[in-house]
Amino acid sequence: MTLRVFVPYETTALSLGADDVATLIQREAEARGLDIELVRNGSRGLFFLEPLVEVETGSGRYAFGPVEPADVASLFEAGLELGAAGHPLALGPTEEIPWLKRQQRVTFARIGVTDPVSVEDYRDHGGFAGLEKAVTCTRQQLVDMVKASGLRGRGGAAFPTGIKWQTVLDAQGKQKYIVCNADEGDSGTFADRLVMESDPYMLIEGMVIAGLAVGATQGYIYLREEYPLADELLALAIERARAAGYLGDNILGSGQRFELEVRLGAGAYICGEETSLLESLEGKRGLVRAKPPLPAIEGLFGMPTVVNNVLSLAAVPSILSEGPEHYASFGIDRSKGTLPFQLAGNLTRGGLVELAFGHTLRELIEDFGGGTASGRPVRAVQVGGPLGAYLSPEQFDTLLDYEAFSAIGAVLGHGGVVVFDDSVDMAEQARFSMAFCVEESCGKCTPCRIGAVRGVEVIDRIMQGENRDANLALLDDLCDTMMQGSLCAMGGMTPFPVKSAMTLFPEDFHRQGGED
Repeated sequence: MTLRVFVPYETTALSLGADDVATLIQREAEARGLDIELVRNGSRGLFFLEPLVEVETGSGRYAFGPVEPADVASLFEAGLELGAAGHPLALGPTEEIPWLKRQQRVTFARIGVTDPVSVEDYRDHGGFAGLEKAVTCTRQQLVDMVKASGLRGRGGAAFPTGIKWQTVLDAQGKQKYIVCNADEGDSGTFADRLVMESDPYMLIEGMVIAGLAVGATQGYIYLREEYPLADELLALAIERARAAGYLGDNILGSGQRFELEVRLGAGAYICGEETSLLESLEGKRGLVRAKPPLPAIEGLFGMPTVVNNVLSLAAVPSILSEGPEHYASFGIDRSKGTLPFQLAGNLTRGGLVELAFGHTLRELIEDFGGGTASGRPVRAVQVGGPLGAYLSPEQFDTLLDYEAFSAIGAVLGHGGVVVFDDSVDMAEQARFSMAFCVEESCGKCTPCRIGAVRGVEVIDRIMQGENRDANLALLDDLCDTMMQGSLCAMGGMTPFPVKSAMTLFPEDFHRQGGED
């Protein structure tokens, strides 16, 4: 009987030696006369256990990790085909690993399970069921289902996805577009990459459904140029989806049309802002557009355009296949469904955790993250990327909910969570935030372009002990000006981490450079 062995083909696993492990597994099996099928699956997101090797047994898949090339021979000696229960790297049944079992995987249910570019594998695990339903529905029915699910944009604004789709459906235009914002640039985030590398058909299916819903016939994935593996796998998946009838002129024999292309980004953080992204997609410099008009009315090439990020579009297939009520049954209040939280920074266990809204930040850091890798106390956590506020331990019981975070001046954003221990200097972190804005601003509006430069200068004077109280007041005023006067969130949110650091960790702004 053929033994199926799974070794991830995904950026994190590859960076930790997954290719070498896969090669040695194949060679070891041949040397022992074992008939194996080596499947290069995606990653389940347990990055602290990568490369995570799985073997299919009569009682399910068993996991081992983190596996290094030197461990391969001993895995076979311990009886890999039987689950090698006595091996030091044995983790037992994959689905029973506590870190995985405690999650609520909806969007990420197939992640790490399937061969990412196999149409058959995707179908066998429920893929394209949403699209099969979508081709039988009217456009308004599709939009209404997304509205009923409560799905909100998985970015900074958390705007209701169904309302955006309704606007594009109602807009007049000879051509409409679906644009996927895959320019994932926030610190500590990798959920988009994990979708595109481990389950690309889910994104493709979501975009086709979006096209059918609003009457768009062309889609673009604006992909971060630093994701070459995602580019490779998306290109292959798009080609195979088209060959199987899920893209092109006659989707599933319905007579409806949708085409899809990948375009590489310009390598600028600002191109993650939707209007700057559209400028870049049109071949122009990535400058932020003034709004109105909204992209839903005048977007790509002046036509009505849906701009959603990867996680929003990836949630759509399950909403169609399982029903909007099922998706809305997760979460709390206005925050419906789940969000993949990405744990990074000074943590013992980093990786992706998909949970329904309503859990706490403390659960993420302590129960899943396992505390700091350094063993020192956690001092600060930044949630929502480089423009997100810093939070102190006193705020860790805040519910993971858009409105709860907004109430404390923070954002959930894309779900990135970066942890710092008590050795961090929060004045330095505030300076980093301003310096980041200097580097990444598109330069179109004065509060962002000039304000960030002045902000770095003021923080430097504070850290040197120069007229400290007056400069702290000046920094606070400067932050207010940027928040109220900037054209987009780049300048408007840069003050979030700065002001939170000043408020929660004031001692770090007074201990350097001597006293006044």
